[in-house]
Amino acid sequence: MGENMLKRTIDTVVSGSLLIITLPILIVTSSAISKKMGNPVLFKQTRPGKDEKPFQILKFRTMTDEKDSNGELLPDEKRMTKTGDFIRKTSIDELPQLINVLKGDLSLVGPRPLLMEYLPLYTEEQRKRHLVKPGITGWAQINGRNAISWEDKFKLDVWYVENQSFTLDMFILYKTFYNVIKRKDISASDHVTIERFKGSLK
Repeated sequence: MGENMLKRTIDTVVSGSLLIITLPILIVTSSAISKKMGNPVLFKQTRPGKDEKPFQILKFRTMTDEKDSNGELLPDEKRMTKTGDFIRKTSIDELPQLINVLKGDLSLVGPRPLLMEYLPLYTEEQRKRHLVKPGITGWAQINGRNAISWEDKFKLDVWYVENQSFTLDMFILYKTFYNVIKRKDISASDHVTIERFKGSLK
């Protein structure tokens, strides 16, 4: 079995199994979000996939849609609920991405998919991160995550693309599971404004 076929098989088996195992958590979380924040319970956003092909990434909602007097959304911190904060801190908000993996949009392991508007900002070297499927977790996520610069994250992403293997993927999954259990390097969000992103590349 080739590396790509093996990886797809693992993605399908593991994501399908985890969806079944975590079904009670998915049901309880959906109910809590619906009660505290209303519907829909899922947040959808367009992200670039393999070869920069767009897809809709899925996450549990963690914020309300409250707006100010001008009809503009309030700042994130004012729309964040206690329920949403707990969902993010425990990484439960990422569980719906298992559906993306099952569909083939994502892999369990790969560079994290960022926003579509960032695409024109990458250097040719950094664009290599889109030569493989994006992932729920990746090499950059277990090597500093938000403690390192964007340029360093992209270097780690490109290194992964050029050195990916079954053994490396298994190591990344192990380290990710360990970090989640230990609540180490867990980010409240992988969202960053376009201004901060541009500034980090200067």
